[in-house]
Parts: sequence; structure tokens; C-alpha cells
Amino acid sequence: MDRPLLNRRLAEFGTTIFAEMSALAVRTGSLNLGQGFPDADGPEEVREAAVRALRDGRGNQYPPGPGIPELRAAVAAHQERFYGHLGLSYDPDTEVLVTAGATEAIAASLLALLEPGDEVIALEPYYDSYAACIAMAGGRRVPVTLRPHPESGSYRLDLDELRDAITDKTRLILLNTPHNPTGTVLTHEELSAVARLAVERDLLVVTDEVYEHLVFEGEHLPLASFPGMRERTVTISSAGKTFSFTGWKVGWITAPAELVAAVRSAKQFLTYVSAGPFQYAVAEALALPDSYFTGLRDDLRTKRDVLAAGLTDAGFQVFRPTGTYFITTDIRPLGETDGFAFCRALPERAGVVAIPNAVFYDHKDEGSPFVRFAFCKSIEVLQEAAGRLKALASG
Repeated sequence: MDRPLLNRRLAEFGTTIFAEMSALAVRTGSLNLGQGFPDADGPEEVREAAVRALRDGRGNQYPPGPGIPELRAAVAAHQERFYGHLGLSYDPDTEVLVTAGATEAIAASLLALLEPGDEVIALEPYYDSYAACIAMAGGRRVPVTLRPHPESGSYRLDLDELRDAITDKTRLILLNTPHNPTGTVLTHEELSAVARLAVERDLLVVTDEVYEHLVFEGEHLPLASFPGMRERTVTISSAGKTFSFTGWKVGWITAPAELVAAVRSAKQFLTYVSAGPFQYAVAEALALPDSYFTGLRDDLRTKRDVLAAGLTDAGFQVFRPTGTYFITTDIRPLGETDGFAFCRALPERAGVVAIPNAVFYDHKDEGSPFVRFAFCKSIEVLQEAAGRLKALASG
């Protein structure tokens, strides 16, 4: 056939970098610090809740399209529990929708809310599915770049650049905080500015908050809690990152009823429903005591510090994350400038897999010297990886 098989909206998207690098990890027997999945399962009681649901016949057939009532109630209770003091609460019957992970929630939201040609502002570097979902919806992505500040050891949002990116064609801001891949947690000042712009320009906001419980300094502030934002914000989260069951693919949105209804209209023609028995388990997981959530955060903070120290010793410039379970590094102190070439060679050179940040950029040069490592692994794996990388640098 003369005509390309893949439609032009998706022509720039091939195999994801995560699939490529994970396959490379398997082929070379390397330590995989690329893809962000834990190397151990989450709480035993949550896993057993899934087994119990399977055995009791709960969720083995189609669950309700919006999600089982128990999970929708648990999501609403979670929002009230953690963010009620900020004025957030949601009706589980009309303002909560269960999805096949956060990825489907993002796709369904953009498919529902965008018309072809609408502009979507996304913080660059962005998780790769954002670009694909915007393309599938016929939107046009407009990146606003988070830039590293070596003196502060973090990435920050340029509010003037954000303001200048908004045009009459802008429909929506796609926000991610805590932010993957940089580990940035947007501050109250930054979020307030985003909220003011959204209200002033009458924009919708889809906000990806899957790392909400992985904040090591400061606190996570849902954008929907800011003045004027609840009625225009679709908030997304999921069980994978918080409970270390990434394969279950259970996510959700919370939003006003009219936005939930719109997103549900698209979602029902994607998966319709998914993960029936796991929904019951996640409902129980969301009710775990505060000690679970603080323990998860403290454990990952320790792992962050172990890997950050190891990467620093190996000669990388490290941007210390305040959230997520990823560390971004600059490879230029190692005499390297091309993150793609570095990551593709690293498994053979050191037996470690990482992700080149340039894949998360429209402006590839901005991300070229940066490489992301995941620290949601055991302390032993992180120490071994640090040792291998230090041997590489010293060799």
C-alpha cells in the first residue's frame, strides 16, 4: 500500500522508550532503573483482598461502568480525608469515575474535552502518553518548559512563559504535580498562578496527581482546592504508585458531575470497564491507616537519598527530587552530552538501565544531557546500581 498504515496524528509515536529500555534490561541482565515499577508487591492485606474478591465472585463479571460503588465511595472518602481541610469533597455517585489506570483517565479526559485544533499546554518534560493522547484527540500540544536550576538543585515553572503560551485557541492545561520525570512538586505560588490564569482565560485543567503521596519535602496541594478551580478541574490519581500494584491498572478521576459525565462518555468506548476484583481491593487499600502512607513516603525518601548519594559519587550532577520516585541527572560532568546514546550504551557498559529525558521533550536539545533513574527498588538494588555506575565513572 502506498498510504502509510499509521494515521498521521500518531506517526511520530513508535515503541515507547520504556518498552525499548526494559527489553534492553532483560536482554543484558541489567538492573532496570528505567521504568517506574517497584520490584516488590504492595501490602499483603491488599493483595489478599483481591484474592478474596476473586474467590467470592465479586468483580469477575462486568462491574458497573463508572466503577464499583465501594471504590467510588473510597475515593471520595480519601479526598475528604487528605484534602477536606482544603475544602475538597466529592459525591461518589456523580463526581468520581474509575478508569483503567491514570493513562486511560488522561486519554478519556482529552478525547472528551478537546475539539480538533484546540491547544493544550503541557509542562515539558512530560510523560510520553500526554503527547500521544493529545494527538489522538486532535489537539495541538504547546509545551512550557520546566528548567533546571543548579543552584537550587530543582526544576521550576516559569510563570511568564506559561502566561505567554496561552492563546485564544488554548482549551486546557495538562498539569502534573508531583512531576514525572523531574520530581518537582509545584509550590503554592506556582499553583496559585496557574489557577489565576485558568480562571482569567476560562480554561479547563486536567491534573495528574498519581504521586500525591510521594512528597518528601513540603506538601501536595491539589489544584482543585484553589479558588475557582474545582468547577474546571479534572483530578486524576491511581492505585499503582501509592500501593505498588502497577499491573492492576486501577485509576480514577474526581471532578464536578458535568465533567465526569463528559469523560465517562469517552471512557465507556475505550475499556468500558476493567479490573473488577482489583477495584474491591483498592477500595480497602484507600482506607489503610495513616501509618501506611507515611511509611511509604519515608521508605522512598530513604531510597531517594541512597541513590542520590550514589549518583553524586559516580560523577553525575543530581537534581534532588522533592516528590515522585525518579531522579533526574545531568551527564555532562561525565563528559557526555547525548542522553539517548548514553542510555543505550549504559547496560553494556555498567549493567544499569536508565531513561533519556529527551524523549519527554518537544525541544529535544533542552533534554539532551539529562537522564532519569527510578528509585522504587530495594536498597540492595540501588546500592548495587550505584556501585556499578561509580566503577564506570572511575574506569
